[in-house]
Amino acid sequence: MKKYDVLIIGSGAGMNVASDALSNGFKVAIVDKGPLGGTCLNLGCIPSKLLIFPADRVTDIENSKKLGIETNITSIHFREIMERMRSSIAEDRNQIREGIKHAKNLAFYDGIGRFVKDYTIEVDGKKIMGEKIFIAAGARPFIPNVKGLETVDYLTNETILELDELPKSLAILGGGYIACEFSHFLAAMGSEVTIIQRNMKLVANEEPEVSDLLLKEMSKRMKIYVNTEAIEVSKEGNMIKVVGKNKKTGKTIEVIAEKLLVASGRIPNSDLLEVHNSGIETNEKGFIKVDEYLETSKENIWAFGDVIGKYMLRHSANKEALYAWHNSLHQKKVPMDYNAMPHAIFTYPEIASVGMTEREAKNKHKILVGFSKYNSVAKGIAMLEEDSFAKAIVNKEDNKILGFHIIGPYASILIQEVINVMANNMEMNAIFKSTHIHPALTELIPSTFSNLMESKDNF
Repeated sequence: MKKYDVLIIGSGAGMNVASDALSNGFKVAIVDKGPLGGTCLNLGCIPSKLLIFPADRVTDIENSKKLGIETNITSIHFREIMERMRSSIAEDRNQIREGIKHAKNLAFYDGIGRFVKDYTIEVDGKKIMGEKIFIAAGARPFIPNVKGLETVDYLTNETILELDELPKSLAILGGGYIACEFSHFLAAMGSEVTIIQRNMKLVANEEPEVSDLLLKEMSKRMKIYVNTEAIEVSKEGNMIKVVGKNKKTGKTIEVIAEKLLVASGRIPNSDLLEVHNSGIETNEKGFIKVDEYLETSKENIWAFGDVIGKYMLRHSANKEALYAWHNSLHQKKVPMDYNAMPHAIFTYPEIASVGMTEREAKNKHKILVGFSKYNSVAKGIAMLEEDSFAKAIVNKEDNKILGFHIIGPYASILIQEVINVMANNMEMNAIFKSTHIHPALTELIPSTFSNLMESKDNF
C-alpha cells in the first residue's frame, strides 16, 4: 500500500492544496473521478457563464425598444454556443491534466475513492494512505422524490450542458439560482420555459424585495408557478407532463414540455466516500462537519468546499483551501474568515449580495436600512432602469456595514466596493471618502448609504 504525505480528494479547489504541498516538497496524491477541474470548471460557474453571456446580449437587444431602438434578432446559433462552451472548458481541463502528468512527486488516481479504514482510501482496488488528508469532493444534483420522475429522461445542471439542439419547451423543477440562471439562458435562446417552484419565492434566500423583482421581470419571459409542489411526472407521447399542486389552494396545474430540468438543490458526495469508515462525522444532510479551522472530527483530515455546505461557491472554497492548508502546517491555527463572503446570481436582472439580510441583521443588531433605485443616479436615468435597486443594512451603533444587496445591471461588479470595505472592517463612512466618477453607475453605492433610516419591517 502506497503512503503519501498529502492525500487530496477532489481536483477543483483541492488543486490549490496540491500546488502548495508540492511547492513545499511533499509527496502528494490526488483522487478524483473526474472531470478534472471540479464542478466550477466543468459543470457550474464557468460553463453556465459562457452560456449566459450571449443570453444577456439577446435580452438586452429584446429590451432595447425602451431606449428608442427597434431591431430584430434574425437567428441564434444554439449548437455553436454550446460547442464553444464545451471546447473552452475542455481546453482548461486538458491543461490541468498535462500539469498533473508532468508534476514531480504527484500521483493521480482517476476514479471514485472511498474510505475503507482510518486514513485509508481505496480507488479501483488500490489502497492508499495519507498522513494529511484534504476532502474537497464537492456535491451533486439532488433528485427529489416525485412520482414517475424515474420514468422520464430528465436533465440536470450537468447533463443540460450536453445539449446540441434547443428544446422548443422546457419545464424546470426548482426556483433557486441554478433553475433561474438556466431559465434565463434557455428563454433567451428561444425555448418556452416554465418554472415550478415549491417555495413561495424564487431564490428564496435573497432579500424579499430582490426575489419579488426577479419574479416580476422573469415572468415577462416565461411562465412561473411559485408555492407549487411537483407531485407527478409522466410521459405524454414524445413530451413530458408535470403535474403540480399549489401548496396553499390545493389547485393543480399541468405543464407539458419537450424537456424537463431538475434543479432542486445539491447534496454532498460524502456518502460516496463512505467517510464514516475513517471516523469523519457528517450532519443530518450529509455535509461533513468541520471546526472553525476546517478540520473534521478526525485529526489530520480537513474538508472544504461544497462537501461541507457552508458556502457552495468556488471563491469560498478557494479561500477555505488556503486556510485548511495553513492550519495543517502550523501550530498556531487561524479560524476561517467568512466575513464579507459575497455571491452573485447571473439572472436577468443580475443579483449580487454580501453579508446579512435585513431579517438576519435585525435579530442581532440595531440597524439602519438604506434603499436606492438605479435611477437615483444620472447613469441609471440614462439606462432607463426604473425598478433595479440597491439595499444597504448598517449597524446603527458603530456604522459597520452588515449587508448589501443589488438587483440590476452589473450587480456583481458594483458590489465589489462594498465587499472591500466590509472585508477590511471599515465603517460605512469609508464609502464617502472616495470620489465616485460622475456620471457613472458606481454612484449608486453612496446614494444607497445616503438614504439610511430605521428598519420598518417586523419579522
